[in-house]
Amino acid sequence: MTPFELVEPDSLEAALALLDPADPSVRPAGGCTALMLMMKAGMLKPSRLVSLRKVEGRYRGVEADAEALCIGATCTLAAIEQSPAVQRALPTVSRALRTLANVRVRNVATLGGCLAHADPHMDLPPLLIALGASVVIVGRTGSREIPLADLISGYYETTLEGGELIAQARIPTRLARHCVYRKVTARSADDWPTLGVAIALDVAEGVVREARAVLSAAFDRPTRLPALEALLR
Repeated sequence: MTPFELVEPDSLEAALALLDPADPSVRPAGGCTALMLMMKAGMLKPSRLVSLRKVEGRYRGVEADAEALCIGATCTLAAIEQSPAVQRALPTVSRALRTLANVRVRNVATLGGCLAHADPHMDLPPLLIALGASVVIVGRTGSREIPLADLISGYYETTLEGGELIAQARIPTRLARHCVYRKVTARSADDWPTLGVAIALDVAEGVVREARAVLSAAFDRPTRLPALEALLR
């Protein structure tokens, strides 16, 4: 591992000011569960890590409105799993998190880091895409909101521009009642999925009005299955 500078701003604005859009060696850092492994392996050699650990406010909490839950990017996976709001409105998400890695990882890994890492062998992205989630992205010039499906562009690749951060994920609750996630693992239940599938349905009076099916770990990104969706409708 090469030497690097670590800075710990206490606000999102300060974190954005410390990032350098023109220098990819300056990287944001969430829980660092995956980042540190890649640094130890020599895959990444950052000159500066901008830690988001001390960023407080809405970017760490869970907020609910009539249609969705908004979860801050610096929320740990354990906090999301144990959130009463998530357990009530998005029970499939809470259950899926119980077998995501292990409790030590979930205690430090963050939602923003999980999504920005863009590893195709992950539990949350296919499930959140099936639910119709979007992400709020912030940079020095403002913010934008895009579907989560449009964030992940390939194997460990995203559409984030230099100097941008994921601030929040907005997860609609209308499909949560009829939603399921299943994964196949090579070893224990908390292992990375060798295959995962998430299905979410909008059902009214016994009629499926909308179906969303997402496959993970089979391609370079979570992938919708339109043929299966058509069969379910």
